Amino acid sequence: MYRTNTCGELRLSDAGKKVTLAGWVQRSRKMGGMTFVDLRDRYGITQLVFNEEADAELCALANKLGREYCIQVEGTVNERQSKNNKIPTGDIEIIADKLYILSQSATPPFTIEDNTDGGDDIRMKYRYLDLRRPCVRHNLELRHRMTILIRNFLDSKDFIEVETPILIGSTPEGARDFVVPSRMNPGQFYALPQSPQTLKQLLMVSGFDRYFQIAKCFRDEDLRADRQPEFTQIDCEMSFVDQDDVIDLFEDMARHLFKEVRGVELPAKLQQMTWHEAMRRFGSDKPDLRFGMEFVELMDELKGTGEFAVFNDAEYIGGICAPGCASYTRKQLDQLADFVKKPQVGAKGLVWIKVNEDGTTKSSIDKFYTPEVFAKVVEKAEAKPGDLILILSGDKANKTRTQLCSLRLEMADRLGLKDKNKFECLWIVDFPLFEWSDEEQRLMATHHPFTMPNPDDIPLLDEHPERVRAKAYDFVCNGIEVGGGSLRIHDGQLQEKMFKILGFTPERAMAQFGFLINAFKYGAPPHAGLAFGLDRFVSIMAGLDSIRDCIAFPKNNSGRDVMLEAPSELDDKQLKELQISVDVNQENAE
Repeated sequence: MYRTNTCGELRLSDAGKKVTLAGWVQRSRKMGGMTFVDLRDRYGITQLVFNEEADAELCALANKLGREYCIQVEGTVNERQSKNNKIPTGDIEIIADKLYILSQSATPPFTIEDNTDGGDDIRMKYRYLDLRRPCVRHNLELRHRMTILIRNFLDSKDFIEVETPILIGSTPEGARDFVVPSRMNPGQFYALPQSPQTLKQLLMVSGFDRYFQIAKCFRDEDLRADRQPEFTQIDCEMSFVDQDDVIDLFEDMARHLFKEVRGVELPAKLQQMTWHEAMRRFGSDKPDLRFGMEFVELMDELKGTGEFAVFNDAEYIGGICAPGCASYTRKQLDQLADFVKKPQVGAKGLVWIKVNEDGTTKSSIDKFYTPEVFAKVVEKAEAKPGDLILILSGDKANKTRTQLCSLRLEMADRLGLKDKNKFECLWIVDFPLFEWSDEEQRLMATHHPFTMPNPDDIPLLDEHPERVRAKAYDFVCNGIEVGGGSLRIHDGQLQEKMFKILGFTPERAMAQFGFLINAFKYGAPPHAGLAFGLDRFVSIMAGLDSIRDCIAFPKNNSGRDVMLEAPSELDDKQLKELQISVDVNQENAE
């Protein structure tokens, strides 16, 4: 046997027991005639003791051990004289009498510690070493535990897990597809699924009334902290349900996960907020409710009440009240102004009003307004002495609200208001069914073409489709969209109308979605679904800033796997087999 016990399980009650351990050398230190080695495996750390007086040859071998050597040791469990209360095995040590070096190790490029000296790039290149660090390993253990809890919960609710294909047809709606050339069908391509959307709807037609899958999904889109080119969804679909049924069930699942994983009791019923209300109050369809600074609309107070042309020409003027920030220096205020002017935010400028301790005000636009106007702004914002009011304006209301949302989140970061141990969850409902695409110059489906319109708004589809609400819902936690779904269209005529509004000809709709259209001719049940982002859910539970830290082998911000050096070029032989021009490699090189 390579081991009788792990490095995390032995306790004082095991004193005197003969054991065999195996693992990696965390560190070693020589003190006089004694050599101490910390042995680490997935389960913990145990201290080994080699005594030169007892066995000089064995101690000499121990002195040759380097960091991350893989070793096996036999010995006796002994009570430590100098105990370590920072680790569970800190009361004991192993008095070694045999040592075997299973595999030597080169010097690691960074320390295998929680507080490592390795930067992101080097740790991603040597990810297999990074995974040895306890803090990274704990994230994957948490992911495993959550996955088991999810599977068991859904199984208890009569869901059946079904695997759907990874090689499917391309659907241009939504994000960009990753495509895979077919050698046996030259000039034709598979796509990797952005989600199993149409396939799970077909399962509903098939009579599998409750489906789920821990599904791999792929989207060729720009990356950020909560995005990866491949990610994992908790993908679900249900038949014979309405919106409340879906929300109630998956709210229960979220409540179960928070209680089991974090010991947090979510409210008996989560808040529901309409999309329009969320945009009006927070400028976002995923508002972070852990802190205040709710938007204050200031059109009545500032438009046409002074000589400031920027406000007088604005369609929207709104602000936030930053508590206790009237002490901000000019340098700090200039930094905020520079922040809102960044291309990612896109505002043209920032106006500020300080509320002094005596209740008077000082503003960047003092010369344009009377003190009485500023007093009305202070009253509207419910600002107190010592607070700072930050104001943005623009000619498009929702665009300006989005900019103000960025400023709100920036101030929350500066003020330390994003408590990772506090969880504020809610549902966003009543999304617009369509959104205008400047790139496509047409209406696009806000979620996807199969989303059910609100029945009350169906008469608006012909003349005012932009005003139609969707029977869609998003689950939001701490300002992150963790999951979302919708009721699906199961009526063929309504689906045809949806395709027509989206600019599909009947021929194109049939070419792309004919399999679904035809399936709906055979008694499609009313159905609805939802998908949670597993990576995002785990990262919230673990208090992480990026989903990369809960994925075993993630890509970097350029979509590259720097460990596997992927993506990479194909050799000419592979390209010829796929009937792809062999000039591609040369063009890339140029």
